[in-house]
Parts: sequence; C-alpha cells; structure tokens
Amino acid sequence: MKVGVLALQGDFAEHKEALEKSGFDVCLVRNIVDLVSVKGLVIPGGESTTISKLLKKSGLDKAIVERINKGMSVWGTCAGAILLADDVKSKKPIDTLEVLDIGIERNAYGSQLDSFQTELELDGKKFEVAFIRAPKITKIGKDIKTLISYNDNPVMVRLGNILVTTFHPELIPGTYFYDWLREHIFYG
Repeated sequence: MKVGVLALQGDFAEHKEALEKSGFDVCLVRNIVDLVSVKGLVIPGGESTTISKLLKKSGLDKAIVERINKGMSVWGTCAGAILLADDVKSKKPIDTLEVLDIGIERNAYGSQLDSFQTELELDGKKFEVAFIRAPKITKIGKDIKTLISYNDNPVMVRLGNILVTTFHPELIPGTYFYDWLREHIFYG
C-alpha cells in the first residue's frame, strides 16, 4: 500500500524519510492526481493556516474529506491534527476539514521557545517525541479513543481510520512509532 505525505507546507520531508526508514512505499501529495494514487495519507506539522489555504486553493480539501469518508486512513500531526478537527480555538479563524469531533487549541504549549522533547508510551513501549508549538486537544467527541496522554491531556486520539497526534515523532530517530502505524493504521 502506498502512503502519501501532504507536501504543501511543513515538515513533509521528515515524515517521508521516517516512513521510508520504516519500509513504507511513500509518495508526496501535492495535487488531486497524487492523492488518487495513495491508500493512506499523512498530514504533517507546519503552519495550519497556510496549509488550510493551500488545501482550499488546490481543491485537495474536498478530495481528502471524500477519501477519508470512503475509508482512507489518515494521520494528522500537530498542524495536521488541527486541520482534521471540527472545533479549533485560534486567534485567527481557520478552515479545517472537520472530519474528527475534537476541540483543539493552537499553540497551547507555548511559543517556539517553549518546545520540548519527552518520552511517551504506546502499547508498553517508550519512544521519544517532540512538542513544537503544539496544539492541545481540549474536547473529545463520542467514540473517539485516547491512545496516549501527556500530563493528563490527550496527545494521540483515534476514531476508526483517523488518527491525530499533537506531537512530532518524525523529528526523533527511531522507527517504533512508524512500525506501530504500519500495524494499526495503514496496514492493520
């Protein structure tokens, strides 16, 4: 199965490299033709307002929602989590894809200077991640499962084929998280 990484803005190159290290067949998604060729999609961290505008301009916003509604697996990290949410607290309004019933607050952990690395645990295994101007999940809708929390705040939630994380595993060496994705999200 080919997994696409949305490559409009943000850290898409880092996700592509991390996915490839874990053995995924990866392509960059910049338009609707690219999207048609993938079975799963990663929406990376970056500047959510910019990505939102580029999604709308390219028509990818509607195409991605349509594919998600038909069962395509999608994982949004940081800005990607914001873009998948249906309720965003932000100083400036942002158009999102509104496919996941969560509330999210942009830059809730502080500025770039407040960024940090920490260790999280998933299925009994610890792994390193980075929080960079990270959003905070403030509300979780019905049937959404919290898979990881940090300081009593959900940082990884899932509903069926949709996964969001407010952290960045792609910036830390190691493939554990990506190996987990293979089994539980993109191939499982």
